[in-house]
Order: sequence, then C-alpha cells, then structure tokens
Amino acid sequence: MTKRNKVFIATSLDGYIADKKGGIDWLHSIPNPDLNDMGYKDFMQSVDALVMGRTTFETVCGFEIDWPYQKPVFVLSNKLREIPNQYKNKAFLVNGKLKNIIEEINQKGFQSLYIDGGATIRSFLKEDLIDEMIITKIPILLGGGTPLFGELNSPLSFKCTKSKIYLDQVVQNHFVRNY
Repeated sequence: MTKRNKVFIATSLDGYIADKKGGIDWLHSIPNPDLNDMGYKDFMQSVDALVMGRTTFETVCGFEIDWPYQKPVFVLSNKLREIPNQYKNKAFLVNGKLKNIIEEINQKGFQSLYIDGGATIRSFLKEDLIDEMIITKIPILLGGGTPLFGELNSPLSFKCTKSKIYLDQVVQNHFVRNY
C-alpha cells in the first residue's frame, strides 16, 4: 500500500472548522434526514489509522457516544502524559518531530493515515506532509473561529480530482497533492 496522509474535514464557507467558542454544532445546520455520511464511511475504509491532536482527541472523548473508531488512533501531544484508561489499546500517545512520528507509525504497518484536528492539519501542511484533502464546505459564514489553514513555509499545489454536492447545498472537493 502506498503511504498517504489524508484529511477529511468540513469547513464553513469562510474556512473555519470551529466557531469562535470552539463549537461545531453548525456542522448540523443543514437538514440531513437520511443521515448521509457524505463519503465518511468510504473514506474510513481507505485509511489504516488516525493521527489527531490532543484537542481533537479530548473533544471526541467528550462526546456522549461510544468510541467511534475501529482503527488505532495516534494522539499528538506534548502536554498529555497518558491516555485515559478507557481508551488504552484504542489510542496511543505520540510526540516528537512529525516526520519521525509518521515514520514510526508507518513502520508499525499503518501506511494510509487520516490526519485530523486543526492544529495537527496545519502542522502537517507546514511540513508538506499531506497528500490528499477531502474538504466539505458547509454553506454558513461563521465570521471567526478556528481556521483550517495557516501560515506555510512555501506554497503547496493541489489538484482537485472530484467535486460532489450533497443535500443540494453542501460541496465536497477532493484534492490531491500536485508534486
């Protein structure tokens, strides 16, 4: 399997992944009576493991649901000292340089990685470590919050390989790194 680092994320029209208070309720602002997953299940079948930041991990842990992942989750953190007991053997703490972390995860047999969390995605992009991005635009302007993108060391070129409209108003674009 080819080594790939992939992003699957939703943003507001103005490029935010969370509102000014860190909330994500706006993600459900478009009626979705059939619970269309907008390709998420298929995407999850294309990855071996997840790499997410501490904030995203803590957010997921705060949801009042069962652990949602069937694949290993590697949590990037310099602050977290250990994974809470109920998530051990599901989530694994990693830290250090991103290239080294990815290399270690790849050596464990995980080649296609889902990169999740705003700061984590921005860090991976800054190091030019993202190969694919599936970005779903929710038609709402938040006017501020947590941006998906940040400063880069140099421009990164991507090619849009597919666009799809869900629920007659949500636009999803699939971008592949143009090396």
